[in-house]
Amino acid sequence: MLIAIPKETAAGELRAALIPDTVKKLVRMGAEVSLEAGAGAGAGFSDSDYEAVGATIATDKASLLGAADVVLRVRKPELSDVELLKSGSIHVSFLDPFNEHELIDALKAKNISAISMEMIPRSTRSQKMDALSSQANLAGYVMVMQAANYLPSILPMMMTPAGTLRPAKVFVIGAGVAGLQAIATAKRLGAQVTAFDTRSEVAEQVRSVGAKFLEIDLGETGSTADGYAKELTPEQLQIQRDAQKGVIAASDVVITTAQVFGRKPPVIVPREFVEGMRRGSVVIDMAAETGGNVEGSAPGEVVELEGVKIVGTGNWPNSVPRDASQMYSSNLFSLVSEFWDEEAKAVVLDFDNDLIGCVITHNNDIVNQTIANIRSGDK
Repeated sequence: MLIAIPKETAAGELRAALIPDTVKKLVRMGAEVSLEAGAGAGAGFSDSDYEAVGATIATDKASLLGAADVVLRVRKPELSDVELLKSGSIHVSFLDPFNEHELIDALKAKNISAISMEMIPRSTRSQKMDALSSQANLAGYVMVMQAANYLPSILPMMMTPAGTLRPAKVFVIGAGVAGLQAIATAKRLGAQVTAFDTRSEVAEQVRSVGAKFLEIDLGETGSTADGYAKELTPEQLQIQRDAQKGVIAASDVVITTAQVFGRKPPVIVPREFVEGMRRGSVVIDMAAETGGNVEGSAPGEVVELEGVKIVGTGNWPNSVPRDASQMYSSNLFSLVSEFWDEEAKAVVLDFDNDLIGCVITHNNDIVNQTIANIRSGDK
């Protein structure tokens, strides 16, 4: 059985789907692993690093994809790549299945069993495969480091012969995986941190890392079955904005992490709040690529508004590609191991397995019911 790893084609993408240590494990399991030349270069791994652990290096991408039984990658494939895939093969990557309708249709038509890493269930058993969480952890760290880079002052309090420098005030909106890591990182760097989340049950987690939790009475909120914050009503969003206005104005750094899976994120920091911040302050919008939490943010850009920098560069884990690749590679190995048939020495999808919901297309059909229902509603 051939597992193929093509080189990532998205502009600026440095992460690799597999690192050499993971390739070594797969080879020991009995898989044949082949990588497109240069597939690991962005993350700091040479072709010889992979060859040393039993992989082969391919220079012809078309032949590689055409021969592969399983394709593992980070970002969604180009439509032209889908045409190269062998019918009946398995393709694993982030797919954005809620929005990439043309891509899903192409995978379906080509009879590809497409696994979306976004759709891994949020359960204890699947935690080791949860690539969204592993990458979000790194994103939380990177966002704080980006803020420190753009801020014209330091984060910690510092006693100097010229006087005392006060600690920076950081406000984190959203205390999911990325938010909690941002809170913890900002605290470790000496900032004064306040955080808010619509789920009151995470307040103790915020306090456990030394931050202050902003209490706002929004009425009934909570989490979805997948562990995400429930979408707020327009009235609740307005209550949240009003309560946060003063905190935002007093902050040196604001980090927003509010994303609604499969839908456009809410705008929780309007333009007037940004304009009310002190010149030199920094706003990091984690959701800029999907619509933005901050009015005025732009995907992939740093925008300056009244002296305040709004950072929406996105793809935050890509800033630490070696660690991001290591974590994603581990997620993929756990997924492959889950469906590995030891006797056949192959990945065999078991549709009685409760983790099978991550499969979007199979046997020329959309088999994920959530995606299928959305597609039916579009027609």
